[in-house]
Amino acid sequence: MTDLATLYQTDYSVWVQHTVELLRARRFDELDIEHLLEELSDMSKSEQRELESRLLVLIAHLLKWQYQYQTLSERWREFDGRSWRATIIEQRKRLTLLLRNSPGLKAIFIETMTAVYADAIELVCDETGLPATTFPINCPYTAEQLLDKTYYPN
Repeated sequence: MTDLATLYQTDYSVWVQHTVELLRARRFDELDIEHLLEELSDMSKSEQRELESRLLVLIAHLLKWQYQYQTLSERWREFDGRSWRATIIEQRKRLTLLLRNSPGLKAIFIETMTAVYADAIELVCDETGLPATTFPINCPYTAEQLLDKTYYPN
């Protein structure tokens, strides 16, 4: 194991600083390529997990808005969906920032949206007690609607 690889195991922060210095100096033959590739791969996975998480919460709240809001507002006069609206606004903002900072995620947005939809239904069912059959089999929202600040389902 090289000294840099050992440093990765013992002092990650110093390893990062040293790796940056080597890259800036174009001393590529001294890099700890194995761990550098691992870190770059983990960065990508982290961004993908954030995209999944944000879409899951956003879709779940839009489903609650569409399928439960009317019932709750009729039962409880004081229910106005304010907390749901706040969550929808925050998730849209965070998604917009994530896509701006990591534009490569746009290529997997629809695929990720489709992949998390079943989890969103499960979350809504757990939170509301509504049966899964209440919801469409496929995500009823387009990518544009998910990111549209003015879009709220009927």
